[in-house]
Amino acid sequence: MKRFLIGFLTFCVLLSGCNEKEAEVKPAQAPVKQSSEPKTSGVKKSMTNVKMETSKGTITLALDAEKAPLTVANIKAYIEDGFYDGLVFHRVIPGFMIQGGGMNADMSEKADKRPPVQNEANNGLKNDRGTLAMARTNDPHSASSQFFINLKDNDFLNFTSESPAGWGYAVFGQVVDGMDVVDEIAKVKTGNHGYHGDVPLEAITITSMTIVE
Repeated sequence: MKRFLIGFLTFCVLLSGCNEKEAEVKPAQAPVKQSSEPKTSGVKKSMTNVKMETSKGTITLALDAEKAPLTVANIKAYIEDGFYDGLVFHRVIPGFMIQGGGMNADMSEKADKRPPVQNEANNGLKNDRGTLAMARTNDPHSASSQFFINLKDNDFLNFTSESPAGWGYAVFGQVVDGMDVVDEIAKVKTGNHGYHGDVPLEAITITSMTIVE
């Protein structure tokens, strides 16, 4: 299985939930105090809204098809297929991000994924607090179904160049309502599940994801 990684200079921060042995996960730096409200990051208001119902509450997302057309089309196809229903947020790192979209509650990886999508991290959108981005392997163009929500401004995840180390992680939307729910998820106790780390001890389930035009 592939691992979902974030490369940063001489070390990697893992954004994963796959079945290989995983490296130690650490944020790139100590959390810094920031506003509780997410930044807009240039994301327009006139975007496709998605309602994500979770076991902790409702999160409303806005997907930016203008800035990330391939990524949004990919995510919308997964949503329309009901792929995300019943999956969990399998990785939670306070002061960094929460990740979901690929794992069942027993930490098995959901199959029947679509082909990888082209990395659109060069679209000008930044990995700021409250933004939604794609998780991937160390191959820049390997993202499929997994995504994460940034808990703070994670500048080191942004695009810098079209190189293996510089592609970054593609932002394709943001939380427009329910950031308090995201912050509650970030507070849950985590531990190990087999060789998976930072796994919520209480399953945080995505009960449904619905496109709201």
